[in-house]
Amino acid sequence: MTTSETVILAAGGTGGHLYPAEALAQELLDRGHKVIIVTDKRGAAFQNLGDKVEVLTVPAATFKAGIANKIKAVIEILSGIVQAAKLLRKYKPAIVVGFGGYPSFPTVFAAQWTGFRTIIHEQNAVLGKANLHLAGKAVAIAASLQDTRGIKDANQSKVTVTGNPVRPAIRALREIPYPPLDGTFEIFITGGSTALTRVFNDTVPVAIMLLPENLRQRVHIVHQCRAGETAMTAASYGKAGVTSEIKEFFDDMPARLAVCHLFIGRSGASTVAELSVAGRPAIFVPYPGHTDQQQTHNAEPLEQKGGCLIIQEEDFTSQTLSGEIEKFMKDPALLQKAAEAAKSCGQPDAARNLADLVERTLHPGG
Repeated sequence: MTTSETVILAAGGTGGHLYPAEALAQELLDRGHKVIIVTDKRGAAFQNLGDKVEVLTVPAATFKAGIANKIKAVIEILSGIVQAAKLLRKYKPAIVVGFGGYPSFPTVFAAQWTGFRTIIHEQNAVLGKANLHLAGKAVAIAASLQDTRGIKDANQSKVTVTGNPVRPAIRALREIPYPPLDGTFEIFITGGSTALTRVFNDTVPVAIMLLPENLRQRVHIVHQCRAGETAMTAASYGKAGVTSEIKEFFDDMPARLAVCHLFIGRSGASTVAELSVAGRPAIFVPYPGHTDQQQTHNAEPLEQKGGCLIIQEEDFTSQTLSGEIEKFMKDPALLQKAAEAAKSCGQPDAARNLADLVERTLHPGG
């Protein structure tokens, strides 16, 4: 494409929706387009893009239990749709790209309602609720994985598998070799911000303590956990006799993944995408609260190639985890093979693929 056009990206909520939008934004900027991001109150998450994009916010909400909460959510969503419609009339984008999750819904719905073309991108292996409602009027559906579940037969012709875009700093890890296994064994753990992350705080330190002493002495832990639990988690690793870094948030994720030998955590779509692009093996414990088991499905292609292990939370015991870590530490060739398998599943060109789809949709046959 030779002309610069305005593209609005609608994304918010967790990193799983934000990071792919950030990666597409950078790709479109590199191609000379004007990018505007419409998000929820967590718009500061796009600060990595600096002043290259305009970040706007509109109200958004999800439905929680209780009639009062549901009424409040409806009011917030309607307000978001009205505000998004005003923004669309002002900026007149050539196209709007939505990244799923409830913060994207008001903007994409408003775009479809007022006659703007829309593309939706689905990060997970199962179409999310917001995208499910928006798919019918979208002109194209970008999927991260083959055979994404939940897409209606009538919409299958709109589907293009682009992959799940990752940030440039993560993509650069693909050129960094898997770290040697002849010294410190680096384990990186993340769980998220909900109370259900306690399973990692409770399980991993005991699993490390159960390792043979000669292996335990080699372990270094980097663990991201909830606010208020860092001191307790650090003390647990201290009892296990291992060195650790415990924080509520690591803002240098690419650097941490670069030296990581083994990742332990949830299998959100962006996490799986980043680990596979970087070529780092993982033990995934899918979030059990999703009725559609999306996190299990996210990790299955990686497990089938040998790039990860999936352990359901009810089976995620300290004894089981310790056994798997010991197996890896005693057989470096096995871990190296898992790293190569993970890398083979990576989709480093996903941002480029998605940008290509945007431009093809803007100029069919061009």
